[in-house]
Amino acid sequence: MAISCFSLTSFSKIPKPTFPKTTILTPPTFSPKPHLKFNPISKPSTLSLFLPIQKNPKTHFRTRFESHICCLFTGIVEEVGEIKQLGIAEDGGFDMRIAAKTVLEGVNLGDSIAVNGTCLTVAEFDTQLSEFTVGLAPETLRKTSLIELGPGSLVNLERAVQPTSRMGGHFVQGHVDGTGEIVSKEPEGDSLWIKVKTGKELLKYIVPKGFIAVDGTSLTVVDVFDDEDCFNFMLVAYTQEKVVIPLKNVGQKVNLEVDILGKYVERLLSSGFVDSIKSS
Repeated sequence: MAISCFSLTSFSKIPKPTFPKTTILTPPTFSPKPHLKFNPISKPSTLSLFLPIQKNPKTHFRTRFESHICCLFTGIVEEVGEIKQLGIAEDGGFDMRIAAKTVLEGVNLGDSIAVNGTCLTVAEFDTQLSEFTVGLAPETLRKTSLIELGPGSLVNLERAVQPTSRMGGHFVQGHVDGTGEIVSKEPEGDSLWIKVKTGKELLKYIVPKGFIAVDGTSLTVVDVFDDEDCFNFMLVAYTQEKVVIPLKNVGQKVNLEVDILGKYVERLLSSGFVDSIKSS
């Protein structure tokens, strides 16, 4: 089988494509499972297309979904998964295959799983191999830090909440607003200070002691530095062991989703809603 090589950064420059609305069913195939070396730290890389994995028809399921299902997350990471493969899919899209266990419990095709805070749809899964596949649109690669991932990278994973789920963090939609760059990491005791730089269009929604989702992790902002376009937060020892943020280096990107409540307030104020109430 020919191996295709390409640069993922090219996805960030191409125009928005229009895909045909067709359903593609891929029959199970049997081919040797590739050996991938484990790399615990994600970093910018040029990605290549890898050989397909062995698929068991009794445990392997695949489909394609044309619509996005709106879900809600809490920002409490359930487990850290490992990227096993990234590459061009048979239908021309871009697929990412992730090894995981906890988030596959009770999984169904079309379920939403937050990958580093990005809400993605399960298009394929294999319970025997403990892995699932999600599709990545060019716009997703342009707006998120997923462009820096490679085989062996670790990612935060969380399933969408159910009516019976506990709300342990805050309301996270999985709709990444943009990215930030880690500018410093400083330990204090067994905790870790992290400062992130982002654009002013996002910084205006970030407030001290407010919520923010960083790579899908619900965190509390400590300080905002408007003159530096930065904010910081602290990770306690337990959190450092459960999420991927401490594994990232200074200069790497993180996904950011600001608190949705701030957006609603801004929208109401700009629409004249408050003035209409005062005059009534």
